[in-house]
Amino acid sequence: MSAEANKTKSKLIPILGFAAIIVGVGLYGFFFLNREDKTIQGEAEITEVRISSKVPGRIAHFFVKEGDIVKKGDTLAILSAPDVEAKYRQATAAEEGAAAQNEKAITGTRKEEVRAAYEMWQKAQVGTDIAKKSYNRVQNLYDKGVTTAQKRDEAEANYNASVATERAAKSQYDMAVNGAQREDKMAASAMLSRAKGAVAEVGSYIAETYLISPLNGEVSEIFPNQGELVGAGAPVMNVMDMNDKWGAFNVREDRLQNIKMGTKLNAYVPALGRDVQMEVYYIKDLGSYAAWKATKTTGGYDRKTFEVRARFAENLPDVRPGMSLIIKEK
Repeated sequence: MSAEANKTKSKLIPILGFAAIIVGVGLYGFFFLNREDKTIQGEAEITEVRISSKVPGRIAHFFVKEGDIVKKGDTLAILSAPDVEAKYRQATAAEEGAAAQNEKAITGTRKEEVRAAYEMWQKAQVGTDIAKKSYNRVQNLYDKGVTTAQKRDEAEANYNASVATERAAKSQYDMAVNGAQREDKMAASAMLSRAKGAVAEVGSYIAETYLISPLNGEVSEIFPNQGELVGAGAPVMNVMDMNDKWGAFNVREDRLQNIKMGTKLNAYVPALGRDVQMEVYYIKDLGSYAAWKATKTTGGYDRKTFEVRARFAENLPDVRPGMSLIIKEK
């Protein structure tokens, strides 16, 4: 009987042990795994400005490298754009031509041209006088019946033509004295303004070949290498604004009871091993795609996720973008 009892006892020991393990796992899950995590994790963010150009070109030279501190107005890089430079020379030449035409319209006709027009008018006057005398003589002869009507008509036609020629010469002389008309001067001035506008436009493109920093910050990324071709508007580098940092957290709506606009938060920065003070300034839902589905089949609801942003209460140069921020809910 003792041997039979020992055999039965040896079979029960593994069964009891397995049952104890199951009970232990169940108790652990009930007391520990069922507890909701009270930690909200986010990360530090920073404002970055992308530096680009309006015109395509080839990177001629970089004046900075990644990690350099730059100031507003510093030249970061230069692009080589030969086609833009050629257009600038064309626009400048057109401006010079328009300026010459405008100056001519303002100054008026040259003295030599005025003198030539005057001489032509005087010549026409002499011709008119001769034609008039000739016509008078022929008319007298016609009246006495010495000459024919044909001769008289020819003399009269020659006189009338001389009068018309004198009037035309006088008009040319008056035009030379008065210079260009008001409308011509306005047209010449408008052409000059248009040429100046074209020069200014191309000049702005020339200025775009110099990449200037719009703020004080740190160069975080440089995308192309020197000598590479970049298109219009393509980013060349990023500059971080070290004075504009914040923390971004994704928080379920059922955990927003203690987080409102203006709420002060205490966040732990593992990379620095210290706590930092923050203030909430932005709360916005992330949309239905970020909803946390309810676990209950009845009586539950979709728990949406909100993005919460908080600014640091003090300037923290050591906080870098991407560093983790931990908030422990009470």
